[in-house]
Amino acid sequence: MLDPDDPFYAPLWRRIVIVAVAAGWGLFELSQGNSGWALVFGGLGAWAAWAFFLRKTPDDPE
Repeated sequence: MLDPDDPFYAPLWRRIVIVAVAAGWGLFELSQGNSGWALVFGGLGAWAAWAFFLRKTPDDPE
């Protein structure tokens, strides 16, 4: 799955681009009337945003 601790995802710009591309593609699909694909890509963008920016890890201070 998506491992935010992988060194590939260390640069902030990569994490932002991944979330933006997935969410942007979801919005594009929605604008074209493809609600199924919009839901898939919007969900992927939301999941990536949660995994990269909102998820608490054991190393995070409370």
